[in-house]
Amino acid sequence: MNILEVTNLTKKFGKLSAVDDISFNIKEKEIYGLLGPNGAGKSTTINMICGLLSPNEGHIKVLDKDIKKYPKFIKKNLGIVPQDIAIYEDLTAYENVTFFGSLYSIGGSKLKAKALEALEFVGLRDKAKEFPSKFSGGMKRRLNIACALVHDPKLIIMDEPTVGIDPQSRNHILESIKKLNEKGCTIVYTSHYMEEVEAICNKIGIIDQGKIIAEGTKDQLKKICTDTNMVKVSVDTTKNLDVNKLKEIDGVVNVAIKGKVININTLTSMKNLDKIIIYFIENDITINNIENVSVDLETIFLKLTGKNLRD
Repeated sequence: MNILEVTNLTKKFGKLSAVDDISFNIKEKEIYGLLGPNGAGKSTTINMICGLLSPNEGHIKVLDKDIKKYPKFIKKNLGIVPQDIAIYEDLTAYENVTFFGSLYSIGGSKLKAKALEALEFVGLRDKAKEFPSKFSGGMKRRLNIACALVHDPKLIIMDEPTVGIDPQSRNHILESIKKLNEKGCTIVYTSHYMEEVEAICNKIGIIDQGKIIAEGTKDQLKKICTDTNMVKVSVDTTKNLDVNKLKEIDGVVNVAIKGKVININTLTSMKNLDKIIIYFIENDITINNIENVSVDLETIFLKLTGKNLRD
């Protein structure tokens, strides 16, 4: 059963097509990772699924109901964890969750029980009477998730839920997502952390320039890159680095810089490692480390988009 169906979805802002005729389906109990560089169309797509933006063309169905025709039904079955934390600092953790629960017509003893259950799930039951102003960034993120879960939605949209938090809170959130999925929730997950998507998502869509350019399981996507591998070069400085010159080396497909690490996507059929090393030597760039990396999501993403995910 498809929990979410997106068909020929298009959204334009003036002459710009932020989302350009995309289609994808998410089945029940899937964790679907939506990956794309900044400006690729992820947020616009999510905002249309949540009903915050209207598409110029196309259709969106949740549980086989069109979101335009059945807005109340969609609201009842959709939970949203936005990128920007959406909680009230002047309400306690418990009051925050009960407030959001009340928006879904839950009340009385059921609301109290659901609120405490949601706080327990995210590990904040002992903080129920405390104010979020005293919370760490990670605790606020977890409270945000509790507010999205209180009404037991069938579909949960999580837009960058681990941005700017400590590793312990990140691990807690990722474990919570796995547990939610085990309970039957279907999840759409966006992240700038490739390792998170690899760890929790069982299906992935890569969006770039408003189009879905690849989709499938991790294993299916890895087959895209059987002809390429990733060379990671750690350097002292990228001051003298010319990406276009690196791309002129035979077999180099794409190059992306992440801090002082240069990710070079290169054809496996071309033995060009010596030429890559010579380039760095000739340009007075000290190599601290160089390694061939097996195909992972980062390799796939770089090959398809020519960018790092966190560019």
